[in-house]
Amino acid sequence: MERTQCLIIGSGPAGLSAAIYTARAGMNTVVAGCEPKIAGDYDIDNYFGFPETISGRDLIARGLRQAERFGTKIVCQRLLSVHMAEDGSFHCVTDKGEYEAESVIIAAGVNRVRPGIANIGDYDGKGVSYCVSCDGFFFRGRKVLVVGEGNYAANQALELTNFTADITIFTQGKEPAMDERFAASLAEAGITVSPGKVVRLTGERAMTGAVLEDGTEIPAEGLFVAMGQASALDFAKTLGVATRGAFIEADHEQKTNVPGVFAAGDCVGHFMQISVAVGEGAKAGRAAIAHIKERAGRAGS
Repeated sequence: MERTQCLIIGSGPAGLSAAIYTARAGMNTVVAGCEPKIAGDYDIDNYFGFPETISGRDLIARGLRQAERFGTKIVCQRLLSVHMAEDGSFHCVTDKGEYEAESVIIAAGVNRVRPGIANIGDYDGKGVSYCVSCDGFFFRGRKVLVVGEGNYAANQALELTNFTADITIFTQGKEPAMDERFAASLAEAGITVSPGKVVRLTGERAMTGAVLEDGTEIPAEGLFVAMGQASALDFAKTLGVATRGAFIEADHEQKTNVPGVFAAGDCVGHFMQISVAVGEGAKAGRAAIAHIKERAGRAGS
């Protein structure tokens, strides 16, 4: 079993930002996570310090090099379980090994649930998006669809009204699960909620339409997936970390209710932007450093 002072779950912007802080402070740091969702050919135009467009792949590659520069160990391993030991440390099992950590930072993002659309991967970045704040701007005045049945889907649809008025939610055959407040807001905004199921997308170079389960084809230039669950939720529940729906509860220092466990990035359910994830990762790293020093002080007294 490998021992580390800080184990970070997730190699996205939040996790790498946390690692830069902990490793630079001299803490033994391991980042466990394979290629994050952002590490694709996505154009990023709104991240501070890059007047030119940068791809998600390039941004993550830079973050990895920076974290490794300070001694972070990056492992492409999928975490299977995390349990707290009697001494307050954490036993972490991955698909390739085991770790004993003095602190854990959960920065695993949100698990993007595929909504059962056969060729959705062909249109990633070509009409399909998972973030209205990131990509809504590109669909100004266009007809767009949102797939999802809950408050998250409703919120994404309502945020889209800043860019377009032609929005329809498809629940993919599920019963709508929006609460009354969101349902009322959708009605007021003129957003239709349909129980229909989108099964296939159409378009040559980019999305131009969607085919429903009954064979009907409807025109649409964008589709926003809003069916995600926090991939970190199982770890949080195992550790007794408080959650808020599909997200992890963390205070302004990114501390959870469990000493030694911190959370940052999309999994805490705040404004899901790279800049926010980087800031939350930095705060989580600082809090983890303080926790590790406090443990060392208690052990030495």
